[in-house]
Amino acid sequence: MRADKPLKHDLLVLGSGIAGLRAAVEAAGSGWNVLVATKDLLRESNTGYAQGGIAVALSSGDSVESHVQDTLAAGDGLCDEPAVRALAEDGPKRVSELMDWGAQFDRNGEELHFTREAAHSRNRILHAGGDSTGRELERTLVVKAGATPSIRVLPYHMCLRLIIEDGRAAGAWLFDDTSRRPVAVIARSVIVATGGAGRLFQESTNPPIATGDGMVMALEAGAVMANLEFVQFHPTALFLKNAPRFLLSESMRGEGAVLRNVNGERFMERYSPMGDLAPRDVVSRSIVREIKATKSTHVFLDLTHLDAPFIRQRFPMIFATCLQYGLDITREPIPVHPAAHYVMGGIETDREGRASLRGLYAAGEAACTGVHGANRLASNSLLEGLVFGARAGAAAVNDALPPPRLKAASHPPFPDREVDLENVNNLRRQVSSLMWEGAGIVRTATGLEALRQELINIRALIGEGVLHRRAFETLNMALLGEAVAACAEYRTESRGGHYREDFPARDDARWKRPTRMAKSGGAFEFLEGRP
Repeated sequence: MRADKPLKHDLLVLGSGIAGLRAAVEAAGSGWNVLVATKDLLRESNTGYAQGGIAVALSSGDSVESHVQDTLAAGDGLCDEPAVRALAEDGPKRVSELMDWGAQFDRNGEELHFTREAAHSRNRILHAGGDSTGRELERTLVVKAGATPSIRVLPYHMCLRLIIEDGRAAGAWLFDDTSRRPVAVIARSVIVATGGAGRLFQESTNPPIATGDGMVMALEAGAVMANLEFVQFHPTALFLKNAPRFLLSESMRGEGAVLRNVNGERFMERYSPMGDLAPRDVVSRSIVREIKATKSTHVFLDLTHLDAPFIRQRFPMIFATCLQYGLDITREPIPVHPAAHYVMGGIETDREGRASLRGLYAAGEAACTGVHGANRLASNSLLEGLVFGARAGAAAVNDALPPPRLKAASHPPFPDREVDLENVNNLRRQVSSLMWEGAGIVRTATGLEALRQELINIRALIGEGVLHRRAFETLNMALLGEAVAACAEYRTESRGGHYREDFPARDDARWKRPTRMAKSGGAFEFLEGRP
C-alpha cells in the first residue's frame, strides 16, 4: 500500500488537550508552522472532562512555596523538586494568560473564587462553570489556536509510529480514520500530548480515546519511560447500572461531602487522620477495604446535608448527569466505586519537555516530568499541561533542529489485512478486565506475572498490520499494559498509587527513585538512577 504525499510542517503536535494546544500556540507564536493531529474531534480530550479545577497560587493567603510543599507531600517522596517548583512558579503567569485570552473562572463578586481539595493546605483551586473547568480551558485554547493562522488541525488522525531519521524523531505516521489510510507527516520536531491511558482498565473515568497511543509510540521508538506503575485510581466514580463511570469531583468532598458505607456509617477516620480529605490513593484503598468488609459492591458519597441550591449551583454538570440516571444528589447519597483516572508516569522528559530521543518532546499526561511523583496532587494536572505544554513548545523552537532530509515517506510499514472486529472488541474487553484484576488498586507479583503473559498472548492473537483504529488501540493497550505490569512487578514496595499486597511497606533505601524503562529488542530494560 502506498500512502498519500507526506505533509510537511515545522512542528507536529499529537493531541489537542490543554498540553497540546498550549504547545502549538507557543510554537506558532515564534513563527513556526504547526500541525495539530488529534484522534477525534478537536475538543475531545481528557481536558474537557476535568471537573474539579486548576490549582494555582494566586489567592491572597497562598504562596508558591506552599503549593510546592503540598505537591511534594502528595507525591510520597518521589517528586522531582525542581520540576515541582517550575510548575508552581510558572503557574500564576500561565493561568493569568488564559484569563487574558478569555477564560472565565467562577467569582464571588469581582474576586476569583478558590476552593480546596484533598491534600491542599490552602484554598487554591480555581474552577469554571462550577464543575466544568476543563471544558472552559479547552474552549479558550481552541479559540486561541483557531485564531492563529499558522496552526492547522487534523481531526480523526491517530498517531501510529514515529518516523526516525539519523537517530532523531523526524515526524510520524498517522492513521486517517475517515479514509482508512496511513498519512506521513515530516516535521523538525514532534510533541506527544496524547493524554493518558485510563481505558486500559475496566473501571475508568476516562473517555474511550484514552488508550495510551502516544506513550506506546514513544516506547516502540526506544524512548525512556518513567514511573508507569503509578496509576491514580479516583476514589469516587459513579457506580450505577447502565451508567458510565462518571467522575464525581474531589471538590465535592472539599465542599463538605462525606463517604459512608452501605450501613450509612462514615468510615474514613478509621483509615486516615485526614478523613474524607486524605490523598486519593489512601481513599481508594480504604473504599476497597470497606466494600470487602461490608460484603457490598460500593460505598456512598453523601451531600444531602448540604444546601440543595448550593449543590445545584456548584456542581451543575454532576447534578444534571446523576439526575439523568434517576438520582437526585440533593436528596440521595451517590453510589461510588474507585476507577482508573490518571497515569503519573509516561514518556520521561526534562523540565523543558525534551524526551530521551532527539527531536521528541512530550507534555501533559503522556509525559513524566517528575511533578506528580507517586501520587498526583488534586487539580495539578491541568496546570501541568498548561505549564509544560508551553515549555515544550518553546523548547522545540529554541532547539531549532534542521528540517529532516527525507524526501518522501510513501511506503507505510503497515501491511494491510482484514480485521475481525468482533474478535478485536472481545480482546479489548479482555485487556481492560485483566488489567483491572492484575494491575488495579491492589497488586501482587503472582498476579502481575500472569497478567503480562496474558497480554503477550493477546497481542499475538491480534497480530501486526491491521489498518483499523480499534485494532491499533487494542494493540497499544496490551503493550502499554504489559509495560505497566512490568514496572509494577519491578518496584517491590508500596508507594503512592502503587500498592503491593506482598510488599505493603514503603522502602526508601531501595526505591526512592523513579522507575526508568526502555524497550530494546522486544524486551523491557530497566535503567538505574536518575537521568
